[in-house]
Amino acid sequence: MFSYRHAFHAGNHADVLKHTTLVAILQYLVQKDAALTVIDTHAGAGLYRLDGDYAEKSGESADGIHRLIQAVKSPPAPVRKGADAGKSIASGVAPALQAYLDLVAGFNTGSGPVTVYPGSPFVVERMLRPQDRLKLYELHPTDGRTLEGNIAQLDAGRQIAVLREDGFEAVRKFLPPPSRRALLLCDPSYELKSDYARVLDLVAEGLKRFATGTYAIWYPVIARPEAHDLPRRLRTMANQAGKGWLHASLMLKSSKVTSAAVAADGVAKRPGLPGSGMFVVNPPFTLKAALAEALPQMVEALGQDRNAAFTLEAGG
Repeated sequence: MFSYRHAFHAGNHADVLKHTTLVAILQYLVQKDAALTVIDTHAGAGLYRLDGDYAEKSGESADGIHRLIQAVKSPPAPVRKGADAGKSIASGVAPALQAYLDLVAGFNTGSGPVTVYPGSPFVVERMLRPQDRLKLYELHPTDGRTLEGNIAQLDAGRQIAVLREDGFEAVRKFLPPPSRRALLLCDPSYELKSDYARVLDLVAEGLKRFATGTYAIWYPVIARPEAHDLPRRLRTMANQAGKGWLHASLMLKSSKVTSAAVAADGVAKRPGLPGSGMFVVNPPFTLKAALAEALPQMVEALGQDRNAAFTLEAGG
């Protein structure tokens, strides 16, 4: 249960999608004066060193945030597919993508490479206003202690709470909030097959307790029936509840293991995560347009083979 450490994956292409979407959602929600409660069900350590042992061992940030930054500095030749391919990075970075890059840059100094990467807790914290509240859940003993230490440096007082509890139970504790405005982010590791069912239960319970809240769910695109079914079942749930929804996915390479991915000893090497998705219930009305500009540029910058593509759909 505690084998997953996000430090190995910080700044990868899944974080680019997740945090670009998170920033775009928050940009809209903080426009209203009323207080906002943000709940992060699987907060991790909060801050990550991309030049540390964990990140360097996996090297995933090289195909994520670092590759995106390089593409913005030296745009690649765009490969366009279809009428909705979007505007190339060379002609201007999409506003949602630029807002994400600016936020990450704010955690680093000078013009050198990005070495500090903010996880979701610090992405949210950077955008909070004095009247807002942030609830962070983390069960991993090491990451929980690290998160507490990182948050303590902010001297945020009661504005930010770190809870060493099961984040799937968050809806029962904090929803609905007094201000009647909330965003819940759920991005478990999905190492346990039961996580998929628990995500569905969490959203169902959340909509029952607080139907107008915004629920943002990240999931991996992997060859597992539960992963394939999750966005479909979330869409059905949202439609049955009469709620708007948005589904965005980013696929950067084939999910198949080819002969090139076989080591000298004949054992297939792990191909890495080929893609991921975000499903948002009660999304801001501005989110679809923001991602429609950003997703083609993510494919352009981060795509690893001819299978790179994105999907974007909304309903309700």
